[in-house]
Amino acid sequence: MLINTKKNHQLSEQQVTDESVYYGRRELLKKLGYLGAGSLLAQSASTNAGALDFFSSKEAEVFKRQALKFAPAGESLQILTPEAKISSHNNFYEFGTGKSDPVENAQGFKVNPWQLSISGEVDKPYTLGYDDLFKHFPLEERIYRLRCVEAWSMVIPWVGFGLAELIKKAAPNSRAKYVAFETLYDPEQMPGQKSRMGGGVQYPYVEGLRIDEAMNPLTFMSVGLYGKTLPAQNGAPIRLVVPWKYGFKSIKSIVGIQLVEHKPPTTWNILADREYGFYANVNPAVDHPRWSQASERRITTGGLFARNRIATLPFNGYGEEVAHLYKNMDLRKHY
Repeated sequence: MLINTKKNHQLSEQQVTDESVYYGRRELLKKLGYLGAGSLLAQSASTNAGALDFFSSKEAEVFKRQALKFAPAGESLQILTPEAKISSHNNFYEFGTGKSDPVENAQGFKVNPWQLSISGEVDKPYTLGYDDLFKHFPLEERIYRLRCVEAWSMVIPWVGFGLAELIKKAAPNSRAKYVAFETLYDPEQMPGQKSRMGGGVQYPYVEGLRIDEAMNPLTFMSVGLYGKTLPAQNGAPIRLVVPWKYGFKSIKSIVGIQLVEHKPPTTWNILADREYGFYANVNPAVDHPRWSQASERRITTGGLFARNRIATLPFNGYGEEVAHLYKNMDLRKHY
């Protein structure tokens, strides 16, 4: 699905990518049959002032004070995170809890053959094979900010398609209120699923969204990044990307999507419900119990601990598109 109408928070790909790289990749994408796509990056805290309307007055004031401590997410840091860093700095506990464990332990991961089933409260359940993931829906490239709950962030050029298209094809019925996701369970290929490498997580990894969140135009199913198929450590062959939520919501290596009537369990909420809520919307006014969420370290060429400290924006800068989903909700209670 193309996003043709530019919003005031959007940057063009030319603004975040060296011009020669930009045009070279666009030509490659054309040859591969990808559609051109909008870039969805927040420019500064001021462009998302309206999102504060959905926070309590106290939370909004806290956010404003915290934002003054850090440089806004300006154009100087709106550059693509290098591919090498995206593929070597990962949270994917199925392959180990260290940031470099996934790239080391996922090299033999087999993604073909693959099956992704769409079922549950739908009239037309179906299954996609590996080739279908790349051919069933028109692919497009989107540049999204990724904000980890650990207070670091990246800017990533994903390739994929809107989750809404996948869901609509299954013809959900009136009982479909939530969407539940499940990661592959294969302890032989994913050593973290059968040892302490997995951080005490109950596998398979599961996640969930409300149906309106899943159908939002920003919600994306990625099958690639930087114009290439996804590396195993980044969630090959297909993963979810929900850019206004903390990264753990963007479940990787998905084999099952079920539309359900009731709120589904989610892995990190099961593991530590006081720290990781079902919604997990990026909220700089509400700290994690063990660290502040007011700012983040943007991973660029300087690495994780370089001085790339920027203010975190409500809904990760995508409030214009998604804040209405949470109107009249207490965003401290529904964290």
